[in-house]
Amino acid sequence: MLASGVQLDVGSRTRAILRAEHIKIEGLSPLSFQVGGGECLALEAPSGAGKTRLLRALADLDPSTGRVFVDGAERSEMPATAWRAMVRYVSAEPAWWTGTARDALPAKKDQQTRAVRIVSALGLTPADLDKDLATLSTGQRHRLALARSLVDDPRVLLLDEPTTGLDPASAALVEELIRYRLLSGSIVILASHDAALRQRLARARLQIGKRPPPQQSAFRAQP
Repeated sequence: MLASGVQLDVGSRTRAILRAEHIKIEGLSPLSFQVGGGECLALEAPSGAGKTRLLRALADLDPSTGRVFVDGAERSEMPATAWRAMVRYVSAEPAWWTGTARDALPAKKDQQTRAVRIVSALGLTPADLDKDLATLSTGQRHRLALARSLVDDPRVLLLDEPTTGLDPASAALVEELIRYRLLSGSIVILASHDAALRQRLARARLQIGKRPPPQQSAFRAQP
């Protein structure tokens, strides 16, 4: 259950497909995989093997070669800002450039309203949006950053350690929110050291950090 019985809209939406073809980042063999709407793909690799770099490359934040598509639209065919509005990377160590979380939100009324619903679902209060971020705990800022990432409803979520540093109750709320996003048809690619979290959320796994055997060029995730 989300915090305090909060209800979020999980209405129908066209289910997207993310497809990566021979995406290559420094130090890793090329990877090809596909993830459908409503599915979670877990990245599995030792620390430092490249999970974060892969997520950032998918979001067009770090350089890579290869091709990435969402519903047939290729990453290289649109401005980076438009791609990142659709394919959203949520960092394990989110940064803030504003004094309050509300200052970092879009000004549109519907997105402000959505932000209130999301922070409430994460066990925070609407007042937390207006508090000086420097006075909040790391866990509160982490959850506010997740809410910030969701207010404009991106189709693809690239989650880098979304429950790290959270107490068990807060981590459970974050996990439940991810489930709601999956129910709404979002694509989730998850990097987490929490094997139990990966087991509960992901229907497919992608091993990275190792070169594939000669008989295969890459791993294709299957739901």
